[in-house]
Amino acid sequence: MDQLNVALLSGIAGILFVVYLVWDVLRRDPGNETMVSISRSVQEGARAFLKREYSYVAILVLVVAALIALAPTLTGNPNLPLGWRTSIAFILGAVVSALAGYVGMSIATRANSRTTQAAIDGGVRGALGVAISAGSVMGMSVASMALLGLVLVYWVFREPPIVNGYAMGASLVALFARAGGGLFTKGADMGADLVGKVEANIPEDDPRNPAVIADNVGDNVGDVAGLGADLLESYVESMIASMALAAALVAGASVSERLMLLPFHIAGAGILASIIGIVFVRVVGRRNPQAALMGGTYVAATLTAIAGYVIIRNLGVPFTIGDHTYGVLGPFYATLAGIASGVVIGLVSEFFTSARFSPVRKLAESSQMGAAITVTSGTAVGMQSTAVPILVLGIAVVVAHHFAGMYGIAMAAFGMLATTGMVVAVDSYGPVADNAGGIAEMAKLDPKVRKITDNLDAVGNTTAAIGKGFAIGSAAFAAIGLLSAYMVSAGITVADMSDPHVMAGLLVGGMLPFFFSSMLFGAVSKVAFRMIEEVRRQFREIPGLLEGKARPDSATCVDISTKGAIAGMLRPGIMAIAVPVAVGLYDERALAGLLVGAVVTGVVLGIQTANSGGAMDNAKKYIEDGNYGGKGSDAHKAAVIGDTVGDPLKDTVGPSINILIKLMSVISLVLAPLFLRGG
Repeated sequence: MDQLNVALLSGIAGILFVVYLVWDVLRRDPGNETMVSISRSVQEGARAFLKREYSYVAILVLVVAALIALAPTLTGNPNLPLGWRTSIAFILGAVVSALAGYVGMSIATRANSRTTQAAIDGGVRGALGVAISAGSVMGMSVASMALLGLVLVYWVFREPPIVNGYAMGASLVALFARAGGGLFTKGADMGADLVGKVEANIPEDDPRNPAVIADNVGDNVGDVAGLGADLLESYVESMIASMALAAALVAGASVSERLMLLPFHIAGAGILASIIGIVFVRVVGRRNPQAALMGGTYVAATLTAIAGYVIIRNLGVPFTIGDHTYGVLGPFYATLAGIASGVVIGLVSEFFTSARFSPVRKLAESSQMGAAITVTSGTAVGMQSTAVPILVLGIAVVVAHHFAGMYGIAMAAFGMLATTGMVVAVDSYGPVADNAGGIAEMAKLDPKVRKITDNLDAVGNTTAAIGKGFAIGSAAFAAIGLLSAYMVSAGITVADMSDPHVMAGLLVGGMLPFFFSSMLFGAVSKVAFRMIEEVRRQFREIPGLLEGKARPDSATCVDISTKGAIAGMLRPGIMAIAVPVAVGLYDERALAGLLVGAVVTGVVLGIQTANSGGAMDNAKKYIEDGNYGGKGSDAHKAAVIGDTVGDPLKDTVGPSINILIKLMSVISLVLAPLFLRGG
């Protein structure tokens, strides 16, 4: 346990920082009675959704855990490295993921009215301080709880095949949290925008619109709880891939164990660096929130890189994989490649989705020609944005492999994710700022307050796009690391393209992200259809609603989104679990091909959908700032339609794809012994 003390203490420090942040948020003024009432409605809706979602996920977790525990008995192979210990690790991973999401969402929904009040009292700096504190609760909860849970599992069991179950549990919860949250928020958002802003010509977040509360709830369950579960999964899986590859490939038991523990030490340094980055944002965030947020991210990344060098130089050792020996600093250079690629992917995402740059401004200009041109141009922006990130990922993979073999690729993934606490904090801040603007509108506060929150929200859209780019880039690395670990566990030395099983798997795997996306798109459409019908019904049947003389029935809209999200997430979620199991039982080589195909198409599709949606969203906001006719203009109406197309792309489909490829990879790794012919 002594070797894990640094990671343990860093995780505890992260939890203590979370406690401080929670206190800092809750001590703030929540505003007047109207603001508190609106905030409470969002809190109740978010809790109700997560309670129902987690109840369904819990049943699935227990069923899968039982099958894992009984696997040696069911297969008649008592030596199978599954059983009750892997089952316990699996359940713990699921619990940690769900708990981190719930804690972060709970504080985010309590911070929204407090951010609005802080904008009244302290302007941009005051509002930014509350919003980043709330987002940091999610970020630091994810990193600290994930690391502490992994330390506990490793300390108790000490066997990588058992520890793999922890990642599988986190991955399963992440898929349902991301997909379910995305379905909830986009169904509500599309209904609110298409009926409210386009048909009824009322402002965004207008209190007369019954879907507005559901939209605000969705921001939290999708972009706070869902995002946290997503990056918690990547964070855990990149560490576990490093451990699995070190255990399986590195010659010498003592050397192997030292390499397995390196990610724990770097994770601890990343948590401390993230704390410093968050403090940096809170101290310097004055007139330029985006500069403060990005500066904090770069501070955390730089400190982690420096700490990684010191840790690896002192604790690392030369190691041999096959016939090749790598130097002590090989893992550091691989980690640095991951950090650098993460920064580049974030910058590219910012360029293609921020209104400060030409792609979004040209997209806004094209909206003058109608909605069809907006959607076409937005799709083109997303497609174009895939080029640089994919090239960077390819270069990083080659560099990482050159310096540390397959172990290096897994370390590159972890290098990108070592500052997960900071990345999630910056991303989760966005929904808090968005909700604060909604409360300012619904409470009919001074327009100056809404202007402050809109400024923070616009920055939040850009940081969210950066976070999504970061998530899909890290997913690619993590999935490659897990795929490599699976192939080693399954005894596959190479995915032979002349093997028809591999080729068939490759084709099927390439198709899966598209088929998965189609199910999510269809589910969003169903929720939005029901939401539009309900909003129209209330405008039509509730006397005085459009005149502001009656209150809308927001609870019905929340219930529509909840039921639709739960129903819509089950089929794609079960498919993600069942397909790798079915293919692996058929042929372990075909499964290797399937995973390769899914990674290749999934990464590209994930980047394209996230950036297309982000660009269309910010093009709409750029017009709303007074460009090309401003709110109510033909360009604005076209941009709103473009945004409703882009929203499920960036908030439902894109984020869910990266979880799909990781979940299939980690399931394959955990069950690899079951797939071996004669195993």
